[in-house]
Amino acid sequence: MKDKDLNETQDITKTPLENNFNNQIEKKYDDDIELIDIITADEDEIEEQDYDVSKIILDSEAEDLIDVIESPYAIDIAIAVEDFDDNEILSLSEKISAEHMAQIIEQADEDLQKRIAEILGIDKMLTIFHHMSKDDIADILGNVPINMRKSILNMMKRKDTIEIQNLLLYEDDSAGGLMTTEFIALNSHLTVDKALSKIREIGPKTEVIETIFVLNNKKELIGTADLRDILVENSNVTLEEIMYDNIISVTADMDQEEVSHIVSKYDLKVVPVINRKNSLLGIITVDDILDVVFEEQTEDILKMAGVGSEENVENTVFKSVRMRLPWLILNMFTAFIASMVVSTFEDTIAQVTCLAAAMPIIAGMGGNAGTQALSIVITNITTGDLNLKSDWKLVGKEIALGLINGVVIGIITGTILSVQYNNIYLGFIMVGAMIANLVIACVFGFLIPLILKALNIDPALASSIFLTTITDVFGFFILLSLAKVFLPYLM
Repeated sequence: MKDKDLNETQDITKTPLENNFNNQIEKKYDDDIELIDIITADEDEIEEQDYDVSKIILDSEAEDLIDVIESPYAIDIAIAVEDFDDNEILSLSEKISAEHMAQIIEQADEDLQKRIAEILGIDKMLTIFHHMSKDDIADILGNVPINMRKSILNMMKRKDTIEIQNLLLYEDDSAGGLMTTEFIALNSHLTVDKALSKIREIGPKTEVIETIFVLNNKKELIGTADLRDILVENSNVTLEEIMYDNIISVTADMDQEEVSHIVSKYDLKVVPVINRKNSLLGIITVDDILDVVFEEQTEDILKMAGVGSEENVENTVFKSVRMRLPWLILNMFTAFIASMVVSTFEDTIAQVTCLAAAMPIIAGMGGNAGTQALSIVITNITTGDLNLKSDWKLVGKEIALGLINGVVIGIITGTILSVQYNNIYLGFIMVGAMIANLVIACVFGFLIPLILKALNIDPALASSIFLTTITDVFGFFILLSLAKVFLPYLM
């Protein structure tokens, strides 16, 4: 009786909206109907309702689970599986077919793909691979232990093994590493009627069906044809007559970032990958390009912060230290350069102690102004809109920005310090030092990444180190030099 009263009291303390939400979720959970609502809930909702998502997934009816896997929300299942233990992954693989397990694995990240492969074993993975594209299989095999990779390849059909081995030869961040070999390529002399017959036969096994690639008798890529055009043409018209012969293609060794620029520039849905003989090796689809754009932007942000592109919050302490410590040590040595500049003006600082309060303001504002220019330039370099040879003249704009911002910030900081230390000359020195350092920061923030790019050095990786050193060194030097010149007026 007491327990019942306690439960009723707890329910009263909740708002009607909360009770309604809880009742809906409880019904969904009990009836195993609205699984999508549960797996797509944000972390705060899951923690608040204390849901065991892995248990909910495993307890769901197979039909409900399959409905989610075959929907756009398959990625949410893959994300949830990241928290599964080994036995739960085995249970999931037994609950659903190999085809649906393949759909989950395709959506999973590399670490989870490797883990699932090792848990399920060679025989089970061979069955799953039967429902996956060759490029996805190659990506997974590239991460599993080499003995497992060799065993799986030896047990696959010879034709599939050759295709996958060829894909494994390419670097992960190249066009060859991105491409899939599952596409429709037809001879240019085929009529529309025969082409449609081939498309019906090949289509279910390919990743892209909207674009048909047209080859000549030498197996060279000579054009593309839209499925829509094929469907509306007369049956006796050949593909050569309706194809587009102005083809935009990439080579297998092209960097994925450059490929993403081409796809973005020409608004492509699919881009063919060719070799030097103009033979079609594979295709890259726009969904892969979106992954590349996200990956490259994330990598640039991490590099600018002085950490590796593989850094994440789930890394072990040792791995994080290994990635971060070298950059911190390098930054430490560059800081010593600034420290040496300061040490040459020890007498001046000793006589005018208020300079110690002004120094971090000058250095900080210079670093911020330089970082603004740096971020804009690196972004434009990444999108291919900026290069040193043709755009170095834009440095004039950065000089103007440095002057204007330096005057405004200098007047504000100079006024505050003049009032604070009752010395107008300190204010004049701050204005001069601020203008000079912000001009330097904007100019070098603009030029450093362009110069590094021209030298084939990743601008995102090294720019911030050079910029910080320059703004600190010049900022301290200019401020303290001006202070030394006007020392009698500061005493």
